Amino acid sequence: MLRRLLWAAVFLTLVPFAALAQADRVDYSAWNDLTQEVEAEIEAEPHDVDALETLRGRISDFRNQFQTAQDANSERIDTLKAQISALGEPPAEGETEPQAIAERREDLNDQLQEAEVPRVKADEAYRQADGLIAEIDRIIRREQAERLFSLGPTPLNPVMWNETSKALIRYGSALVQEVRDVFADSNRLNDAREDVLPAILFIIVGVLFLTRAPDWIEALVTTIWHRIRRGPGVWSLLISLGKVIVPVLGVAMIVSGLQVLQLTGERGAALLSDMLLYVGVIMFAGWLSGLLFPDGDFRAITSIPQEKRKKVRRSGTLLGVCLAADLLVNDVSNREEFSVGVTAVLIFPILLVTAFTLLHLVNTLRHSMKGESEESDGTASNVAQISLRIMGLAAILAPIIAAVGYRNAAEGLLYPMVGSLALYGIYVVLQQFIRDLYAMLSTQPESADDALLPVLLGYLLALGLLPVLALIWGARISDLTELWARFRAGYTVGDTNISPTDFISFAVVFVIGYGLTRLLQRALKTSILPKTRLDLGGRNAMVSGMGYVGVFIAAMAAVGAAGIDLSNLAIVAGALSVGIGFGLQNIVSNFVSGIILLIERPISEGDWIEVGGEMGYVRSISVRSTRIETFDRTDVIVPNSDLVSGKVTNWTRGNTIGRVIVPVGVAYGSDTHKVEEILMDIAKEHPMVLLQPPPFIYFKGFGDSSMDFEIRAIIRDVNWVLNVSSDFNHAIAKRFAEEQIEIPFPQRDLWMRGAPSAQPVPTDDTPTHQPAAGLPDVSDNGADE
Repeated sequence: MLRRLLWAAVFLTLVPFAALAQADRVDYSAWNDLTQEVEAEIEAEPHDVDALETLRGRISDFRNQFQTAQDANSERIDTLKAQISALGEPPAEGETEPQAIAERREDLNDQLQEAEVPRVKADEAYRQADGLIAEIDRIIRREQAERLFSLGPTPLNPVMWNETSKALIRYGSALVQEVRDVFADSNRLNDAREDVLPAILFIIVGVLFLTRAPDWIEALVTTIWHRIRRGPGVWSLLISLGKVIVPVLGVAMIVSGLQVLQLTGERGAALLSDMLLYVGVIMFAGWLSGLLFPDGDFRAITSIPQEKRKKVRRSGTLLGVCLAADLLVNDVSNREEFSVGVTAVLIFPILLVTAFTLLHLVNTLRHSMKGESEESDGTASNVAQISLRIMGLAAILAPIIAAVGYRNAAEGLLYPMVGSLALYGIYVVLQQFIRDLYAMLSTQPESADDALLPVLLGYLLALGLLPVLALIWGARISDLTELWARFRAGYTVGDTNISPTDFISFAVVFVIGYGLTRLLQRALKTSILPKTRLDLGGRNAMVSGMGYVGVFIAAMAAVGAAGIDLSNLAIVAGALSVGIGFGLQNIVSNFVSGIILLIERPISEGDWIEVGGEMGYVRSISVRSTRIETFDRTDVIVPNSDLVSGKVTNWTRGNTIGRVIVPVGVAYGSDTHKVEEILMDIAKEHPMVLLQPPPFIYFKGFGDSSMDFEIRAIIRDVNWVLNVSSDFNHAIAKRFAEEQIEIPFPQRDLWMRGAPSAQPVPTDDTPTHQPAAGLPDVSDNGADE
């Protein structure tokens, strides 16, 4: 499993370069030889999985070349097709065309057929390679399934214990004998004496790196965390990587020193060369456990209680030791060709320790997360609880399966669980690193947890770790390469093949076009249009129209760059347009109305308008609707179709000059000419009133209680009409009081039956109307009675 992860890292690094290293010409003779070799290997029984994997890789290389060759002569073919199309339609049956045109058409068709030969040949070979790869994958998966569920001897059989002890004794004796042979060889000892001092120095430094470096690095990380104010999490994580790198470097120095001394044979050399991997696994497990469950709270990523972190840390490190031991036993068993029973006996105690440690770790995490799940929303915590339960169940089942004899199934169940748990820990550490890095680079570090960019990067990180998770659970590297090949091949829509490169081309061209459109809009808005005579509404219309045109051109250019042929979609689009037209007719109507508003500009931003009983200022005009801010500071969204087809009053269209009308009534008997003079003086004295044309005092008529006048004046800014009306009323009240001109109000007399003394003395002006018995009579006698 671990080796697959290392190969995956190499694969992800080299795939982009391998895609570029395609041969210009395909060796079809070599391809034919390879197909015969593959068919012979497929028919052979039993199948050699390693040989099939090797052949599959060679086929995949050829398939990449075929895929590249499918685009050969594409420009030449397009040119020939355009030339043939320029000659016009070929003559129908029974018709002829000029001989020169017919000869030219025939010549171009011959060239076209010749140019299409490499493409057709490459397409046929590509399909053959695709079929061979699919067949090899089916055989390999069948072999893997048979191996996984194969029943072997039980490790609980005492007979196997004796055989296992004998195998271990033979292996140990062979290692010792190799050392004896080295010391018995005087020539090798003489050669080793010359390099003994550098070798011993290498070994001493390596031992120091292996034993003391983790403590030194931990002290340095603690110091940096407490002393660095900006980005302590970033620097501490980067430096803590030395707890893995330096010990592995120390092991490499020890192995190099021993190899220089030549104190081992083939078995010892193979064992030493693998020590880098084993020690690296153990150190990585300790490093990851230390990051997730540190001693203090200052670097804590998880919410495990402090008293439980030491045990959890030990469990994580012990899982790394178990994984390294399993790798060691399998490697030695394969090299020494131990029997299946011996390998099962050697693996079983490691499985037991791994299962017990994983169960203990899972139970600790579950109990620690119960309080957290009650405080949180529960979704993520429930998923974590379910995953931990599954891991605990796997830890219980794996030893039982191994005891029955299904060792491969037990390993295939238990160790992927450990790897998945470690991968989740890596994800948590990297996600925290992203947040710390964002906080270090951001001007607002406190908002890093709520920022959008770290969240998006976290999702991308999770997607990037999915291939690693697939490898942990038994996927092959060739499965990833096949998935990548399918992804690169794309899919077909009509007669057009759409590949990821087409999407990338579409996105790049559209983004560039969109950016240029925004730059042009900004230049128009800030530099060019302010120097013209266009008003603010016209400028906004120009900028908005430029934006729509630019986005449309960018989209068309992106479609052309991606090579997407939309002609085949015209019929579908035509059919859909009917249904869309009925369903979205209001939206389309508003859209067209918005275009009309931007072109004709009957209203502009900042205008004071009245539409549909709503009055306010136009704040923005979009394609679908217009936003009006009323005088009580509320926003009203008006569909553009209402502004085009309905009745709209624009109080400030063209200019802000408007008229104010202020009514006022005076008592009967007042001097009307004097009233007119006072009102004219009030109007002329106001600074907002224009004298050309001059104000006009309108004697409106005789009302029920008063003689009615109106001040009609033109003011400079109609937006101040309410202020001007209020100023007029204040001035009228003051001047009328000074001139003793009465502003009347309605008066009523109340007649009560049954109170004769309260009745007024009848006069000639007293009305003859009498109220009904027992009821009051209310009559309006005017303001002067």
